[in-house]
Amino acid sequence: MKAVTWQSRRHVRVEDVPDPRIEEPTDAVIRITSTGLCGSDLHLYEVLTPFMTPGDILGHEPMGVVEEVGAEVAILKRGDRVVVPFQISCGHCFMCSAGLTTQCETTQVTGEGMGAALFGYTRLYGSVPGAQAEYLRVPQAHFGPIKVPAGPPDDRFVYLSDVLPTAWQAVEYAAVPPGGTLAVLGLGPIGDMCCRIAKARRVERVFGVDLVPERLARVGRRGTDTYDLRVFDEEKALVQAIRDETGGRGPDAVIDAVGTEAHGSAAAKLAQSATSLLPRTLSGPLAERFAVDRLAALHMAIDLVRRGGTISLSGVYGGMADPMPMLILFDKQIQLRMGQANVRRWTDAIMPYLTDGDSLGVEDFATHRMLLSDAPHAYDMFQHKQDGAIKILMQP
Repeated sequence: MKAVTWQSRRHVRVEDVPDPRIEEPTDAVIRITSTGLCGSDLHLYEVLTPFMTPGDILGHEPMGVVEEVGAEVAILKRGDRVVVPFQISCGHCFMCSAGLTTQCETTQVTGEGMGAALFGYTRLYGSVPGAQAEYLRVPQAHFGPIKVPAGPPDDRFVYLSDVLPTAWQAVEYAAVPPGGTLAVLGLGPIGDMCCRIAKARRVERVFGVDLVPERLARVGRRGTDTYDLRVFDEEKALVQAIRDETGGRGPDAVIDAVGTEAHGSAAAKLAQSATSLLPRTLSGPLAERFAVDRLAALHMAIDLVRRGGTISLSGVYGGMADPMPMLILFDKQIQLRMGQANVRRWTDAIMPYLTDGDSLGVEDFATHRMLLSDAPHAYDMFQHKQDGAIKILMQP
């Protein structure tokens, strides 16, 4: 089959690889009909290269049709249409039973000290072959795949794999009080969807911050108050502008939907770039112990949120030596909530927004639909924010 493989920093390639097969009785194999390109994939493209191996199959946002199931997968049959969550979880361990499927004790990558295995996401998360491919082996298929109805286009449901539950959890963790206010930093796919979900869940006022014109315009059209970083002389001026709209206090909650590659963190960017250029025998151990993130967005969130407010982190961070302003966090009595989205915990709550019309605008959420064979161009375009690329779906 054809699959998108990682080769080196900023270099992916579509290659012929062996077809997946049933290896365990809890497996399924699906034929992929749509697969997303995620901002997290760009971390592998640039920052997390020390943890990648040439030939790794990328991608973790698939949907498709069941081709084959293992003997212990009673909930699926050949021909079922399914969305596959980005994490692999069993559904019955202590953590899954608590709704923490990202911490699944059956698939935890204990050798790396990490949580549940993920599709297409470095050796830290199990080096599981990913979903930017024609076919996908799905472990723990007795629990993970989400059956969806036939008929509506893939765009209606494909975001259940990652974008929707990640944004839903971010808003849930933000815990905005009735009549409250929320700021969203970063208006890529996750930040955009956070704004849509917050509006759908009756958050009184939502502020969106970014520096990409297409993102700001797109979110603004759906009722979010947008702030363009480029028009403020300094971050403090932007923070004050939003405070002025919230009684001088700041918003009740802030979602950081940016993560480790935030603009405005020059020193950390240099350190990340230097690490990714080292030989893998050196860069891996160095990154595991001394990795740093670009923390500009998180620092803005800490400054912006009102005292006693909540910061919800949905952007991916991976630093082991990040300097944190603990005095400010403590003094402002800020609550921090974070983590990979526990996909299956939220799907039942999200599904009515997809089956009873399209109130979240998912059917036109993708800005680009491309062939899998065009993946190298898609990655380059997405990374450089060219041609208004905000969300890319690929079809094999």
